[in-house]
Amino acid sequence: MKHTSHSAKGFTLIELMVTVLIIAILAKTAITSYLNYTRRSYYVEVVLAAEPYKLGIILCYQTIDTLTGCTNGANQVPSNLTISTGAVRRIRTANGVITVTPNAAHGVLTTDTYILTPRIKNNTLIWTTSGGGVTNGYTQ
Repeated sequence: MKHTSHSAKGFTLIELMVTVLIIAILAKTAITSYLNYTRRSYYVEVVLAAEPYKLGIILCYQTIDTLTGCTNGANQVPSNLTISTGAVRRIRTANGVITVTPNAAHGVLTTDTYILTPRIKNNTLIWTTSGGGVTNGYTQ
């Protein structure tokens, strides 16, 4: 009498399901991280667009010794940007406060503004950032 042994070959259904679950969790984490990275990368252009205006506000303050009047095209402050370019929809200044509105793309919305507000401390401007982009963590 011949005795045949059937040894198991391959994976069980449970092992395959656990493997698929682990891959799904890793993929979800990777996709979420990638989307956050692309949003922050896109938003860098919004932050950098404010720099010439920030410099203009600093020069204005040094010239007239107040933030009142450091506005749109006056006292060395650049004129408001009203034509959409790249990631920036518009830039506005009013008495030292700079507001940059982004174009909606890569998960960034037009409500994700970047606002720079100067505060005078010991004759020096201290800048505070706020707006939807800061709240959402696209910048600090």
